[in-house]
Amino acid sequence: MLPDDIIEDARRGEVGYEDALRLLDANPFDLFSLANDIRYDAVGDTVSYVVNRNIYLTNRCIGNCGFCAFQQNEGHILSRDEVLHEVKLANDACAVEVCVQGGYNPDIKLDYYLDIFEAISSEYPGMTIHGLSPMEVFYSAGQAGMPVEEAMMLLKESGLGTLTGTSAEILEDRVRNIICPKKLSTSQWVETIMAAHGIGLRTNATIMYGHVESIKERLEHIFLIRGIQEQTGEFTEFIPMPFMPYNNRIGESMMERGQYMTGGIEDLQLFAISRIILNNHIDNIQAPWVKLGTKLAQVALFSGANDLGGTLMEDHITTASGGSNGEYTPASELEWIIRESGRIPKRRNAIYEECR
Repeated sequence: MLPDDIIEDARRGEVGYEDALRLLDANPFDLFSLANDIRYDAVGDTVSYVVNRNIYLTNRCIGNCGFCAFQQNEGHILSRDEVLHEVKLANDACAVEVCVQGGYNPDIKLDYYLDIFEAISSEYPGMTIHGLSPMEVFYSAGQAGMPVEEAMMLLKESGLGTLTGTSAEILEDRVRNIICPKKLSTSQWVETIMAAHGIGLRTNATIMYGHVESIKERLEHIFLIRGIQEQTGEFTEFIPMPFMPYNNRIGESMMERGQYMTGGIEDLQLFAISRIILNNHIDNIQAPWVKLGTKLAQVALFSGANDLGGTLMEDHITTASGGSNGEYTPASELEWIIRESGRIPKRRNAIYEECR
């Protein structure tokens, strides 16, 4: 059984680092049960999802991230008309959100993003634009020679509804220097997120785990996210994403040593400890079916998660890294998974407002 003092701290949202370590050492099913109880107290039995579509502006990137199998040295940059065609497909499928992303490409300037977002907002005013990463904004602001805060304001004014919390990976510079040395540092990621939150641009937060990081570094990442949320309150959700080890440099090195991707129990432990650490700070924990598969994502709903993510309609990044769970799950199937779990489906937008 879990110690009463840790349970009390967890229910107050005051679990500390040493408590988190003790919880990870406990019987995992006791941990899952505690996280499930805290989930119920926070959000009840509703499980949310969003009808959305990914739009990849480019597959060219000058980064050298060791975990990426998506980037190409030569590739495409979508035109405005091509982007609007993708948005039309999303709109025709009753999507409420397009997730617009790419890489840091020297041929894409800030003005390109502004033009694209203005066109989407003009043609499809009801469509939320959830897009870009802190890395993309940081990079394009540097190219334009302007502060990140100014670039962020221009993007918001052009129609960007919410910024993604990706490019976080593990927010520890030791890890980042191994897996993504050309990406922004931990402090730069935090500064960029804080700039977004400072102008009222909400974001999610992510962690990509299961590669070269330690348990200590995973926990420090989650506590850093909690610290930011205590200051801003602008994170909408937290998304744990297991590393996909196929077709990339870091994964190939791991597999040569006999180390593969995380197992299901380890995944569920991270969802549970995320719920417990972030209790009373971030209400929504997403179990991304495209990373976990729909069956393990369903089990994660009993380990602290309360959201299944999006229908996605083309997740090329995950499939490029060996993900085998597909690129699209229709809303009807997500709702079946939720109801089959004894929960109540809720169709939402990027900021967790209910959509009908």
